[in-house]
Amino acid sequence: MGIVYEAVHAVIACDLDQHEGRPMQKRFLPDLSRRGFLRAGAGVAALAASSRWSPADADEPNVLNYLSWPGNADPYLVGEFEKQNNCKIRIKEYVGGDQMLAVINQSPPGSFDVVLADAEYMHLLRAADYLEELDPADYPLKDFWPEFQKFPLHWFDGKLYGVMSDFGYLGLSYNTEVYKPDEVGSYEAMWKPKAKGKVGFFDWYLPSMGTVSLAAGNHPPFDLSDAAFAAVKKKLFSLKSQASGFYTIADIFSSLTNGQAHLVPGIGEWITLGLRMSGKPLDTIIPAEGGLQWTESLSIAKGTKKRDLARKFIQYTASPDGQVRQATKVDNKKSIPSMAGWKLLNDTMPKEAQILRLELGKPNVMDEYKKGRIAFRELPKKQKIEDWNDVWSEFKSL
Repeated sequence: MGIVYEAVHAVIACDLDQHEGRPMQKRFLPDLSRRGFLRAGAGVAALAASSRWSPADADEPNVLNYLSWPGNADPYLVGEFEKQNNCKIRIKEYVGGDQMLAVINQSPPGSFDVVLADAEYMHLLRAADYLEELDPADYPLKDFWPEFQKFPLHWFDGKLYGVMSDFGYLGLSYNTEVYKPDEVGSYEAMWKPKAKGKVGFFDWYLPSMGTVSLAAGNHPPFDLSDAAFAAVKKKLFSLKSQASGFYTIADIFSSLTNGQAHLVPGIGEWITLGLRMSGKPLDTIIPAEGGLQWTESLSIAKGTKKRDLARKFIQYTASPDGQVRQATKVDNKKSIPSMAGWKLLNDTMPKEAQILRLELGKPNVMDEYKKGRIAFRELPKKQKIEDWNDVWSEFKSL
């Protein structure tokens, strides 16, 4: 997604004491507010130094080199794997798919063993021959929800190149003191007089323009004719007078909490859940026009000399214990594709399962997906990435 908090690549020491190397126990979600993230960041430096990637580690047999969004070498996620396999994970962090592609393009083959990427970039990685083909029998795909067992963004010409790690939905986030749910049941709420000067935008063209495309009636929202793309541009530009600003991830927190923005399209519970739990009047809804799904994917990098270790790492992440850790990591709320992971979460941490809407046999996050209300976040199909980026830059400069 994955979207990860730029301000924090953190580990909470008490979580490590309670969970590293031990079975998952019942517990409650820690402080997921922005203040909690920043407070957690105090311990980041030493941990980051101990897990930082170096090209010199490429030939080290007991070092797994990991290219990933920030925070994924958190000992809460990987400590048990390191202990089981007598290895150390070293992470090279990137922010954004374009940066990920640049890093892997500039690195010699074998520099990385595992790559975590947003699923919409998988076809570019595969086309550039950066990924190893995976054997589906090596991974617990049958434990996944049926909808995710053959996830289309991971399969090319009948061959598997990625395994889903986690996912989430993007819709319309809103201030619950200003809006009632029925007032934000459509993205059209952003164009109402009540929203003038109060619509904040996450400064990334893909989710922000994707939701406007949904509002324009496009489903899927990224597979547009030139005429439909021109209509999305016109609809987007008509929002400029409604805009309160364009925000980095950290700034989204403050804009929502200080009232600068009452509505933000293209974000989700990965932000509003933590703020709501800290007492802020915020929520996210999937409007009638639908929402987007972000998906994080694990792949084995082409040229690795540690294919077996890389395979074991993906297997661990897709295991029930690995999945529960993905769902409950302190600084990033996630949904998980494994039904076995859901069961373990429900058995050991029922309160968190309820909060995260991962309860079996009850209304849960799969409902929107099964109803066809969710579209994959993808790269543009019929236009160049630059075309969409140029429109976004023009919108900001109006």
